[in-house]
Amino acid sequence: MAEEKAIFAGGCFWCMVKPFDTLPGIKAVVSGYTGGTVKNPTYEQVCSGLTGHTEAVEITFDPTIISYEALVEIYWQQTDPTDALGQFADRGDSYRPVIFYRSTTQQAVAERSKAKLQASQRFTDPIVTKIEPAQPFYPAESYHQAFYRKNPAHYAAYRTGSGRADFIAQHWQPTEQS
Repeated sequence: MAEEKAIFAGGCFWCMVKPFDTLPGIKAVVSGYTGGTVKNPTYEQVCSGLTGHTEAVEITFDPTIISYEALVEIYWQQTDPTDALGQFADRGDSYRPVIFYRSTTQQAVAERSKAKLQASQRFTDPIVTKIEPAQPFYPAESYHQAFYRKNPAHYAAYRTGSGRADFIAQHWQPTEQS
C-alpha cells in the first residue's frame, strides 16, 4: 500500500487534526513541532519562542484514496491564509501558517494551489501562507494528540473562542471537515 506524508501548520495544532482525521485514506494525523533548532522539543520550549519551531500536523495518507491536492484544499479551509503572524487568537512564529513540502511534486501542488486561491479573489488581502521545505517533525506530548476527541468541550470552546470557527464560517463554505 502506498503511503505519503503531508505537513501543515495552521495555528494551534489541536484545530488542525479533526478536519483530516476521519477522511478516507488518512492513516494518521499527529500533532507536533517542526522547523526549529532543538531536537525533540517540549511544548513549553516551543511556547517560549526560543526554539524556532512551528506547531504543525503530520498527516500520513494513502494517495490512491485521497490526493495531496485534496489535502491542500482542506488545509486552506482551516486557516486565515492572509495572516502570516499567527492564526486567530494565537500569535507568533510558532503559530504561523505554512505548507511544508516533502517533495518537488508537493511543492508544485502547493504553489499552484496558492496561486489559484490568490487569483480567486476570495480574500482582498494577499495570500501570505509560506510554502517551505519540510524539516524534522517531532510529535507533541501525548496529551496534545487527538485533543478534539479526548477533550471535546475544551476543544469546541477553544475553536470558537479563538475566532477560528467564525472566520471559517464567514470565509469558507461550511464543510464536514470544519
